[in-house]
Amino acid sequence: MNRKHSFSYGKIAVIGSGFLALTLVWTIYNTFMPLILGDYIESSAIRGAIMGFDNLLAVLLIPVIGAWSDRVKSPLGQRLPFIAVGMPLAAITFALLPFVSGIGLFILLAIDIVFLLAMTVYRAPVISLMPDHTPSTNRSTANGVINFMGGVGAIIALFVLSPLFDLDRIFPFVIGGCILFVAFILLYLVIDRNPPFTENTAADQEETQALKTLKDGIKNLFIKENRGKLFIFYAIFLYFIGYTGVEALFSIWATEQLGLTGGEAGVTLGFFSLSFVLFAIPAGLLGTRFGKKPLMLIGLIFLPLLFAVIPFLEGLLFIRVVLFLAGIAWACINVQAYALVSDLGGTSKIGLYTGLYYLFSMSSAIIAPFLLGTMMDLFGRDSLFFTAAITMVIAFLFLRAGNAQSAHVVNDSKKSM
Repeated sequence: MNRKHSFSYGKIAVIGSGFLALTLVWTIYNTFMPLILGDYIESSAIRGAIMGFDNLLAVLLIPVIGAWSDRVKSPLGQRLPFIAVGMPLAAITFALLPFVSGIGLFILLAIDIVFLLAMTVYRAPVISLMPDHTPSTNRSTANGVINFMGGVGAIIALFVLSPLFDLDRIFPFVIGGCILFVAFILLYLVIDRNPPFTENTAADQEETQALKTLKDGIKNLFIKENRGKLFIFYAIFLYFIGYTGVEALFSIWATEQLGLTGGEAGVTLGFFSLSFVLFAIPAGLLGTRFGKKPLMLIGLIFLPLLFAVIPFLEGLLFIRVVLFLAGIAWACINVQAYALVSDLGGTSKIGLYTGLYYLFSMSSAIIAPFLLGTMMDLFGRDSLFFTAAITMVIAFLFLRAGNAQSAHVVNDSKKSM
């Protein structure tokens, strides 16, 4: 078989529909689940801790499931058994969340846990479908298509489905669950049972790399010559605390501080996601032209300033404009980050440094909602943005220090030659 002719943009589009549905569902969940939990729980910290639970499950379980899906032999292939269990169950339990919210907190949390487990079961296998069906020479293009579709999923969730929350909270969840189920049907009908490029691709997934890193050399970061690299990873950890915390708790701030409806809160946050999607490719081009670290530093100057000014703004239009600008600043930071980390690892340690990147970023996502929620409980709702801004200012200092330290090590090594 000629593998070059096995690459199909049609299959990549179908696989991308799975990522679109995944992103759409997570966006709805992150936007409205804190509001549903607010029927029973007043504390932002406790609601934030519940919102961080899915990231804990991701770190603990997804690497295991990804590796398991590498070894499974079945008539449905390697990935589809997990997808066939996880996606329909996630679709059903996601649609049930607003219905059970009126029954009681215990039932709501029970259905929520089943939903989170179902999402965990299929996430790594569905992401692995892209490299399974794509030769290495086409994976950058395919990954661009899939990430674009993920961005489209977030925009649909925030601009199309969020306003429906104000009509009835069940609408975004039921429609999101239906989209997830339709994506499953497409995947079931289209993807190969024995795809041509399956070579332990789950080992390349971010969650697998994150867990693998724990035993593959994290101690090396703490030796003197790698101090600059460690500072850069500290920066990544810190600015992801600010970003993840705002993403998870924005709806609480918008509804309780501004008096917006849940739908208005979702649409408002959508301006941040929209500008990120629109500016992602230009940010990549600018990073290539002017350098990754300089563009990240610029983003880490403007993003905390924009976050810090939001509580002082009057008028929803101004808040949305500032969030749109904040999305551009976030693109300057986030688009460059993984490419920078890959450069740090060099050609011989790309896997290790990929793991470190996702370990630091995902670890921050576990604690960020609880940490920023605690600050909101203690110091008022506006402290969400002030705390996020502080974490990003400290991240700027660490990134700048890491840049200087790395340059110093390079210069010392040249002198010793």
